[in-house]
Amino acid sequence: MIEPISAVAPELEGTASAGQRWTKATFLHWRIESSVVAPLLPAGVRPDEHDGSSWVGLIAFYLDRATLLGSPPVPYFGEFTEINVRLYGVDERGRRGVVSLETSRLAAVLAARAAFSIPYFWSRTSLAEHDGVVDYRAVRHVGEGASHIVARPGTEVVSGDATADFLTARWALFTTRGGRTVYLRNHHEPWPLVAARLELLEDTLLERAGIPGLTDRAPDSVLYSAGVTTWFGRSRA
Repeated sequence: MIEPISAVAPELEGTASAGQRWTKATFLHWRIESSVVAPLLPAGVRPDEHDGSSWVGLIAFYLDRATLLGSPPVPYFGEFTEINVRLYGVDERGRRGVVSLETSRLAAVLAARAAFSIPYFWSRTSLAEHDGVVDYRAVRHVGEGASHIVARPGTEVVSGDATADFLTARWALFTTRGGRTVYLRNHHEPWPLVAARLELLEDTLLERAGIPGLTDRAPDSVLYSAGVTTWFGRSRA
């Protein structure tokens, strides 16, 4: 039985291992055949589906106030813009989660790999706001891969929408550690969402992640959030 989608996160078990604030978040999502993303997911995780398809996300946001194991917020290394390729999966126990890529500063990449076993890549990233739009950029320092997103947040509040909840109300991630799939819970307040319009997208991160051709068409969903503070639990099988 697959756990239900809920806009309200369940409480974490035990103490949090890390915390982060995510703000100025733009969510771009495309429908995709499950057969395309299935080979990209960790062992024991299959594509999660909604409204007849699986989905791929390109998520851009600013991360700050990062803490680890109860530390104070980390200056400089704990503050950066992130553009994240995201897949959606469900494991054999019916637990839902995301599979995620991409971050910015080298120290943050190393910390993410060590603490969460997330396959992040060191990139140069930036965020700017001008003329009512939010402008995100990322370029990998090593190897190919870049993204430029310009989005215009609207004023229409999105609440109680089944698709928006499926794409944003995610309370765990799946990753691989030591050859096995692990599950890492997170907790935050419900995303405050508004509809948004994509003004510009130039991206090769999706293709580098193994999902070519998506940017040839407009996203099926574009959302924006002022942000939330999130807490991570301990990873487990």
